[in-house]
Amino acid sequence: MTALLATPNRMKHRDPRALLNAVQPHIKHLTINVFDSGMSIWDREIALLLRDQTMVREMAERILGNAVMYMIASIEHPEVHLGVGKLVDIGVHQIYLDTPVMFAFCNLYNGGVYKHHAPFIKRRNDGIVTRTADFLRSIGFDADEELWAIDGAACSPCDSKVPDSH
Repeated sequence: MTALLATPNRMKHRDPRALLNAVQPHIKHLTINVFDSGMSIWDREIALLLRDQTMVREMAERILGNAVMYMIASIEHPEVHLGVGKLVDIGVHQIYLDTPVMFAFCNLYNGGVYKHHAPFIKRRNDGIVTRTADFLRSIGFDADEELWAIDGAACSPCDSKVPDSH
């Protein structure tokens, strides 16, 4: 008699650096400006964060990684209400501000449809940031506990009623 042991499906860890670097072949605008440094897209966004923010590289990488996780989740799961805190939102804004990268990101991950950023003025204080971190973990990301806990109650909300807004 042969016994088969069922092993639970393990979710594969999703690497935000690889996800962001995967957009490089999809960049079609201002390519000389984007590619002239010879950096990967990840390293480019980190360099821009370090240029514009007061932080060390390790923190920039943590913020950018969690921003990529959040952006991928908001694209893959538009039916789930997600929210990001102030700190991780710095990374989200970095990608949105680098429009050739953002357009490529949307081309690759959102079927070519631009993912709008339509923030409200008033912050929400309902714990959505903490719930978002939990959701990210449930879909295979290693959300940074410390970064998400800092703003656990105070979300930087975007209008979920705007078509395709994060």
